[in-house]
Amino acid sequence: MKSLIETIVEPLVDHPEEIVVTEKEEDNKHIYHLHVHENDVGKVIGKNGRIAKSIRTVVYAAGMKSNKRIYLDIM
Repeated sequence: MKSLIETIVEPLVDHPEEIVVTEKEEDNKHIYHLHVHENDVGKVIGKNGRIAKSIRTVVYAAGMKSNKRIYLDIM
């Protein structure tokens, strides 16, 4: 899942070397924290959050095989 998030975000940002995805697992959920360069945050979120919503939709759909909820936080 981490590689999927990195693959989606990499073409959107100007500093792809600063993409960091961390994973935290709790009882029934996986939480992924996406960290990007401060100048790239707006590009990842998009106008009115449309790009962030699209990224989350793809990640959630990819995680449907597991029985755990998946959350993606953009830092």
